[in-house]
Amino acid sequence: MNKPAVALVLLAGAAASAWWFDVPQRLGWIGTEQTSVLYGNVDIRQVSLGFRVSGRIASLGVDEGDVVKPGDVLATLDAAPFEQAVAAAQADLGALRANLAKLRAGARPTEIAQARATHEERLADLENANLAYERARQLRPNGTISQANLDEANANRAAAAARATSAREALALIEEGSRIEDIDAAQAQVLAAEAKLESARTSLADTQLFAPSAGTVLSRVREAGAIVAPSDTVYVVSLNEPVWVRAYVAEPDLGRVHPGMAVEVTSDSAPDHRYKATVGFISPVAEFTPKSVETPELRTDLVYRLRIVVDKPGPDLRQGMPVTVHLPEKAGAAQ
Repeated sequence: MNKPAVALVLLAGAAASAWWFDVPQRLGWIGTEQTSVLYGNVDIRQVSLGFRVSGRIASLGVDEGDVVKPGDVLATLDAAPFEQAVAAAQADLGALRANLAKLRAGARPTEIAQARATHEERLADLENANLAYERARQLRPNGTISQANLDEANANRAAAAARATSAREALALIEEGSRIEDIDAAQAQVLAAEAKLESARTSLADTQLFAPSAGTVLSRVREAGAIVAPSDTVYVVSLNEPVWVRAYVAEPDLGRVHPGMAVEVTSDSAPDHRYKATVGFISPVAEFTPKSVETPELRTDLVYRLRIVVDKPGPDLRQGMPVTVHLPEKAGAAQ
């Protein structure tokens, strides 16, 4: 074979090898067709459920694999200690409210009448003490009584005057009623007792564990009779919604995807069933393609993580399931 023929054969082989290993596409020698699909895995939220209060588990209503609806009672605690706390808080609140009403109402009419009678009695005692002193003062110059008797009459008069003054002030105080500061303090105590009662009622309500949304019970961690703290997990529930796909887009195709874009999702188990979905999140940080993502690109390529929210996922999409995301045929750059 002559030299030109050998050179032609070698050139053809090199061209074929380059095409096979995608060298022209990598080096940008020819235009490349943008991808129309992405690959990822289904991601489903899981929630660990537990009580907000501590206590002894009285009953468990569901088991692993059971389907629950929002508001379903999953478990209950022994409510007796919490019911007693509510009763005690109600009693304290009643006593404080009664005291506040007493301060606002002031003295009863009979109490005012009693204070007035005491004041009049002290005035009468003062009048008698004044008369006794005047008699003693008139008899002292004649020597009929001693100076000690006169001094005693004077002291009795002063004591009677003090008692009359005290009775007058007591009558004025009881007629004036309670001080505004005392009423405000009693009102504050009532408010604190009301808050304490509401807290006790909230704790009583927290003895029931409810399902936050529709889902499936994955794990039943505790059993009836166990003592649990507020941080202890009783159930682990997989939520039906939201369901999204964790996918990755290569940097050259990043301009074709934007938040809010409508896409479709298919799974290997039902390739003919397309789920409507929406691109909800594009990571602002580049990363290397994870090994769990099956893409035609080399794994050393930089990609950006996407979160694609499935509109009506249904029960067929399960955690970790590999899926294919189909982009619109005329997808353009983000607007």
